[in-house]
Amino acid sequence: MDKLFDLTALAAMLDTWKTAILSRTQDPMFWLQFAVIAIVFVLARWLLAPQLQRALKRASDSCTRVPSFRRPLLALHDVSITITWLALQWLAIGIANQMAWPSVALTIVASLLTAWLLIRLATMLVANKALARFIATAAWTVAALSIFGWLEPLTAILDSWSVKIGDVRVSPLTILKVGMALWFSLWLANGIATLVERRLERSQSVAPTMRVLGAKLARIGLISAALLIALSAVGIDLTALAVFSGALGVGLGFGLQKIFSNLVSGVILLMDRSIKPGDVIAVGTTFGWINHLGARYASVITRDGIEHLIPNEELITQRVENWSYSNELVRLRIPIGIAYHCDPRKAIQLCVEAAGTVSRVQSTPEPRCQMMGFGDSSVDLELRIWINDPPNGRANVISEILLEVWDRFHENGIDIPFPQRDLHVRSVLGEEQLDKMARAWQTAGSHGADT
Repeated sequence: MDKLFDLTALAAMLDTWKTAILSRTQDPMFWLQFAVIAIVFVLARWLLAPQLQRALKRASDSCTRVPSFRRPLLALHDVSITITWLALQWLAIGIANQMAWPSVALTIVASLLTAWLLIRLATMLVANKALARFIATAAWTVAALSIFGWLEPLTAILDSWSVKIGDVRVSPLTILKVGMALWFSLWLANGIATLVERRLERSQSVAPTMRVLGAKLARIGLISAALLIALSAVGIDLTALAVFSGALGVGLGFGLQKIFSNLVSGVILLMDRSIKPGDVIAVGTTFGWINHLGARYASVITRDGIEHLIPNEELITQRVENWSYSNELVRLRIPIGIAYHCDPRKAIQLCVEAAGTVSRVQSTPEPRCQMMGFGDSSVDLELRIWINDPPNGRANVISEILLEVWDRFHENGIDIPFPQRDLHVRSVLGEEQLDKMARAWQTAGSHGADT
């Protein structure tokens, strides 16, 4: 352990700052500089800034058809007060230098304003407002410490509070450097990976599965490289972490076995191109089309609009029906029944004609209708059709065909039967008993008529 929580250096630095501040405040010219700063701010805020804002507003309104010009003008409009204040501040510094007056406070304020303006303009490129605010605050704090000359003593103190873990020396300064390096490298890696993904999505010469695989491999590779570069940049010896990472990897392997299995299964699915976004698949009782292939799961949307997140491992280990794997031609079987007194040959012809009128039914292979057998109540036919757009659904095309069959059957006298049953009653009573029952019913009926 090396000087952990040793406050001697911090106390010495605070004493130095205290002495410097007291010596400055006893100088009347120091307070005169603050009066000049206040006057410059008032002039910038209430005199020059409104005029600059109006001019930038007119310029941005005239560039409505050119967004590339309008955005910088709007950005300048947001920082117009800082711009005018900074311009007057540097003008005051020039006058003070010409008059051989002290200008230390003026220079410090101008440097702070310059750093704030540059940081504010740079963070306008960040879409997330909370992240942009955090970046601006952190960067301006570092810039302010550097301008006042406090950055190097403070970093030395933070670095002196250290502890050794094996061969690795850890201090608050190391933690800050690692955090900043990791954040910047991961942000840069994610940005590059997003650009690669968008580029691959627009590429028509690359297969859909290879687009997804390339995007995921690029993101994983960039993030891994960012982690290694960030740790190496701050002086951490990666070989010292080999034993720790090995033990951690074994523990994570047991604890996250299913997650890693799904990750590996996702890579295998993308490499063998067995499924891809847009394919129509059936897994168990789930039937729909693949909307998205993730690192851990595949998103399958059914015709009911329900999105099922199926783990990649199930797509590897279970039987999967892919309706558009090698091609999108799919044959549909439609059972149809006709009455026994109807002509089956005429019904078969009408079924084929009805299928030919539906636009989604393919003419090659042509629709066919077969007689399948004699049912309990009907002669069973089966109409077989082919479609090449299964993502558009199968129930709707079957419905269109059945409506056409219904119309043609009614026009040509073909009946569609309903289930019928013949009931046979076998008597177990003798003739004498039947006669007695008949006379009893007659007697009961005559008495009922008298009443």
